[in-house]
Amino acid sequence: MSSKVVLITGTSSGIGLATAVATAKAGWRTVATLRDTSRADALRKAAADAGVELDIRQLDVTDEASVAAAIDSVIADHGRLDAVINNAGAGHLGTLENETVADVRRVMEVNFFGVLHVSKAALPHLRASGGRLITVTSVGGVIGQPFNEAYCAAKFAVEGYMESLAPVAAKLGVSVSVVEPGAVATEFVNNLGVDPEAAVAAAGPYTDALRAYVDRTVSQFLSGAQTPAEVADNVMETLEADRPAFRVQTSDWARAFTGTKLADLDGSAVQGLTGGWVG
Repeated sequence: MSSKVVLITGTSSGIGLATAVATAKAGWRTVATLRDTSRADALRKAAADAGVELDIRQLDVTDEASVAAAIDSVIADHGRLDAVINNAGAGHLGTLENETVADVRRVMEVNFFGVLHVSKAALPHLRASGGRLITVTSVGGVIGQPFNEAYCAAKFAVEGYMESLAPVAAKLGVSVSVVEPGAVATEFVNNLGVDPEAAVAAAGPYTDALRAYVDRTVSQFLSGAQTPAEVADNVMETLEADRPAFRVQTSDWARAFTGTKLADLDGSAVQGLTGGWVG
C-alpha cells in the first residue's frame, strides 16, 4: 500500500481534511491539495496530531493550468497516481429570481466544472494504474432542495456525468464512484458566501419561505449532522473496497432520503417532503 498515491482536493477543512488524514493513516501517499495553501494550518496540525505525513500542494479546481501543474508535479515526484478524490466544493444559498445567472455559473464552475478539470487531467494516469476516481457529491445531487437550486444543479450534473462515465471508465480499468453525505458538521455551512440572516432580510416575496428553510436547515445541522471523520470512513471504504459501489450514502439518514427519490416515479414524494421545508 505504501507505494500507492492518492490526490484529494479541498483539504483545508471538513471532509477533505479528515479524508487526507485517514488515507495517510491507512498507508497511502497522500497529496492533499487546496486552493490557498496559506489556509493549511489546520491540515498540518491534524496530520501532526495523527502522526502522519501529507504532501500539501496548491490546486485551484477552477483553473485548468493550476490543475495540470498539480497533476504533472505529482507524476514527476511520485511516478504514479492511483486514486483521485474530488472533494473541493462551495455551498450556495439563493433562488432564481433573487440572483443572477452569473451567480449560478460561478457555482457550476466550482462544483461541476472543477470536478471535470481534475478528473480529465487525472484519467490517463488512473488508466495506467487501474485506479479509482471518487467524487464527494451530496444527497443534494439526488434530491433538489429549496433555495439550493444552483448547488443542487451542479451536484445533479456531477452525478449524471459520473454515472455516464462509470461504465466507459470501467472498460479501461478505472473505477468511478460518488459519495453522498447528508448534513455534515463542517465549515461548509459557514462557506455559503452569504449571511443567511441578511439573505432572509433581502428575500422580498420569498422571505417567509426562506426563513422556514433556514430555521429547518440550521436545526438539522445542529442536531443530526455527521462528523467529517464519519464521512471520511465511508470514502476510505470506497477507496479500498475490492468492488466499490458506484453510489455510496454515508449514513442511514442519507440512504433513506435518497431512497425517497429513487423510488419516486412521479415526483410527488419528493415535492411533498421538501415542500414542508419552506413552511
